[in-house]
Amino acid sequence: MTDQELLEAIRSGDESMIDVLMERYRGLVRIESRKFFLVGGDEEDLLQEGMIGLFKAVQNYDERKEASFQTFATLCVKRQLYTMVTASNRKKHGPLNNYISFFTEQGKYEELSETNSNPEELFLKKEQVQDYYTSIEKNLSKFEKQVVKHYLDGKNYEEIAKEMGKSKKSIDNAIQRIRKKLG
Repeated sequence: MTDQELLEAIRSGDESMIDVLMERYRGLVRIESRKFFLVGGDEEDLLQEGMIGLFKAVQNYDERKEASFQTFATLCVKRQLYTMVTASNRKKHGPLNNYISFFTEQGKYEELSETNSNPEELFLKKEQVQDYYTSIEKNLSKFEKQVVKHYLDGKNYEEIAKEMGKSKKSIDNAIQRIRKKLG
């Protein structure tokens, strides 16, 4: 069956055709999800989110528009993944930012939150933070350090680019290099 025939069957109430269409596009979702990185997540999390985007494409596709289902599905999957990663990036550093300021005048971390009553955990977190800071200092260029500071502050690529007077692509490339160096 063609995509259009499957979509018509789904709209006619044949729910089993959703599975057929979802399976047909699983490879596309996998390819698109590999283009993204999710801190604290794994490939399966991204794949699941991509499948949600695909499901939304099935629900919202309008054949009267001048795009094929495959084009529309690709767009929906990419948007879903981008939205998830963007939201994750904004929230992911909230707890960390409450514990530490990576960049101070003296070049050392300022403070860790004392809300953690377990001294052993607090000590281990201080060590982890110091190791991370050392890795940043040792492995990143001056430009990359500036980018990571803005990134950890929750700014998106456009905001960082505007603030630093660079192109969005330049910031994206820097973040990819940072991920490789610190990963």
